[in-house]
Formats: sequence, C-alpha cells, structure tokens
Amino acid sequence: MFKAIFTNSSGILFSRILGFIRDLLTASALGANVYSDIFFIAFKLPNLFRRIFAEGAFTQVFIPAFAKSRHKAVFSVNIFLLFLSIILIITLFVNLLPQLFTKAIAVGFDANTIELAAPYVAINFWYLPAIFTVTFLSSILQYKGHFATSAFSTALLNLSLILALLFSKDKQESEIVYYLSYGVVFGGLLQVGVHIIAIYKMGLAKLLLGGFKYLRIKSKIIKTETTKFRTNFFPAMWGNSTAQVSAFLDTFLASFLATGSISYLYYANRIFQLPLALFAIATSIALFPKIAKYLKNNDETKALQSLEKAFWFLLFLLTLSTIGGIILSHEILWLLFEHGAFTPTDTANTSGVLQMYMIGLLPFGIQKLFVLWLYAQEMQMRAAKIATISLATYIILALTLISPLGASGLALASTLGGFVSFFFTIKVFGAKRFFAILLNKKLIYLFVSSILFTILLYIFKDFISAYI
Repeated sequence: MFKAIFTNSSGILFSRILGFIRDLLTASALGANVYSDIFFIAFKLPNLFRRIFAEGAFTQVFIPAFAKSRHKAVFSVNIFLLFLSIILIITLFVNLLPQLFTKAIAVGFDANTIELAAPYVAINFWYLPAIFTVTFLSSILQYKGHFATSAFSTALLNLSLILALLFSKDKQESEIVYYLSYGVVFGGLLQVGVHIIAIYKMGLAKLLLGGFKYLRIKSKIIKTETTKFRTNFFPAMWGNSTAQVSAFLDTFLASFLATGSISYLYYANRIFQLPLALFAIATSIALFPKIAKYLKNNDETKALQSLEKAFWFLLFLLTLSTIGGIILSHEILWLLFEHGAFTPTDTANTSGVLQMYMIGLLPFGIQKLFVLWLYAQEMQMRAAKIATISLATYIILALTLISPLGASGLALASTLGGFVSFFFTIKVFGAKRFFAILLNKKLIYLFVSSILFTILLYIFKDFISAYI
C-alpha cells in the first residue's frame, strides 16, 4: 500500500511543482484582474464537471462494481460508452450556448465580461470528454494495481499550459487566455494518449476490445449490473461533489466582490490543494482498490487494518501541513506568486483566504479516507445525505460571512462545511470504531511533534521576515 501511496504522491508532487510554475507564470502574465478571472472561470466549469461527474464519483462506484462483475469487459465498455455519450452532449450544449453557461457560473459579471468569457468557456469544456476517458482507463489500471501513469499524467496538462504561456509571451491578455484555453484541451489529449499506451502495455487492450466486440451480444446479460451501477452513481455523484460545488459557489459569490477576489480564492485554493492531493488523495487512491477487494471477500479485519495504517500516516502529515500553512501563509504566497503583475496587496488578500482554507485541511483530508469505507460498502445514498447537510451548512455560512469577511469568509464557510461532512461520515463509519483507531499512544507523539513543529516554524518565520 505504501509503495502505491509513494507512487501517487511522487506523481502528484511532480505535477504540482509544474502547476506552481504554471501559476507563477500565469500570475506574472495576467496578475489578478478581469482576464485572470475569466480564465479561471472558463477552466473551473469543466473542472467542476470533471471532479463531480468523471473522477471521484465514477471511480468510487466503478471499481467496486468492476470487481464484482462477472462480465468485466462488456460491463466496462457499456458504462464507458453510456457516460461518454452524456458528456459529449453536455459539451455540445456548452459550445452552442456558451454565454448561458458563463452567466450561470459568474452571475456577478456584467454583460461585456460575459461576452468576453464565453468563447474561452466553450474551448475549455472540450477538456471534459478527454479527462473522462482518462478517468475510465485510470480506474481499470488502478484495479490492476498500476498507479504510476495516472499519477504522473496530470503533469502533461501543466506542461501544455506552461508551453502555452511561453508561446504567448508579450501578447495581449486576451490572446494569452486563448493560448491557455487551447493548452487545456491539448493537455487532456496528451493524457488520453499515455493512458492508452499504459492499457496496451499492461495487456488490458484485449479486455476492452473484447468488450466492444461482444457488447451487442451480451448487453442483456449485464443489464442488472449496469442498472445497479447507475442507481449507485447518481447518489455518489452528489455525495462526492460537496467540495466541488462549494468551490463553484465560491466563484459565483466572489463575482459580486471586488475585482481579483476570484483570483484570490483560486491561488489560495491551489496552495490548499497541494497537501490535500499529495497526502489525502494519493492515500485514498492507493487504499480504495485494496479495501474494495477485502470487503468483496468479506475480510473486514484486513480492511480495517489497512485503513488504520493509512489514517495515522495521513493524520501526521496533514497536521504538520495545517500548522505550516497557517503560520507561513504570507511567506508561501510571497515566495510563489509575488512577481510581475501580482502585487503585495494581492499577496496580503490571498494570505487571509489561504489561512481560512488551511483550517479545514484535516477534516477534508481525513474525511476522504473514511468515506471510502462507505463507497466500498456501496453506501452511496448515505454519503449523498451527508453531502447535502454539509453543502446546506456551507451555503448558510457563505451568505452570512461574505459581507463581513469577503473572500476569506467564503473560504471559512467551505472549511466549516468540511467539518460537518467529517462529523457525519465518522458517525456512519462508527464513532466507537473511529475512537478505537484514534485513542492510542501515537496520539501523544502527534501532539508533542505538533508543538515542537509550531515553535520551529515561528522561529523560521521570523528568520524569513527579516529578509522580506
């Protein structure tokens, strides 16, 4: 398991390093203004659909269903064609009515800004069919224990965007956003390409080709399996979407705030997502196929043992990341982004947003681990109910906090929604079972380490401040 976690973390780290280079170049080229807001809006919409519709929900329902299927080839191809068709239809609608979809995610934009943003939204949305294909192929590779291709392939998107920024150097801001938009689509196609190569090298091409070949003949045999998959998918889609819908609503509400607020949320969220992806997501991706297989074989003891090991690994890393992110928020943003058009004022505004996000790192990260138990046990409806409560909490708090705290209030509302989601996830998992994992000698070591780490960071912070 830890080998898989290391592979995922290495791939994510490599991709995130390139992502920060990309963001540094973007901040330098566009700063925090109307064109940076437009690009982040255009890129956010396909990313929102990707995380809700393609990545999280699909993988979490597909892997347990694939494990239990007696006709894996036909079942997998049938699911792929069904969902790809839906995604292509949505993509065509977005390209036919880009102003309508742009208005839906940025109501605060005036008519002129929506007109400017609409073409970019249409281009960026073609990333979604490509990344769904990647998600489907990645799920099969993960089930077979292969994680490296998916972990490292995200770097191709960032490389594509870095090249787009380099090629568009010294061009007008509107042209830079066009280059970035086409770079998004090209990066998605590169990801599809490397996954196809991995499928071929792993000897899985025959399975998929066989599925296409016998789909018509055996489609009736898998009717029960596909019906169950669809039944589980839609609650999973909703249950997996809380963080993504909150991020979407962040953008929606931030469009009513001062110019640059969307960009402050974006840059802060990028920092927040690094430890979340590097540790929590990498661990959950590695752990999920293992737990699904153990529970399929009715071996709950081994499943719990794997979960406990992953929990302590994750709790230690996320605790230190939370402390570091809160204490060094200004220094991190100054180091990474305060160049070119990104001003000290932008750094100060983004720092407050980042601190609010970092408070929620632990509940968001640990919840990702325990919600796997619900999905592996096909308790998608329970997860969906938890997501609904969490999202309702976020909406109420966001509307309450946006006026006094601005963009920082939106980030804090998202964090508090994460705490609610964590609480109810643990309740379903079993509070006694959770505290049996939590209350042991390792908790004392974690507490002492956290205090020492905090003291060290304050000393380090003073050292950095002397040279800023």
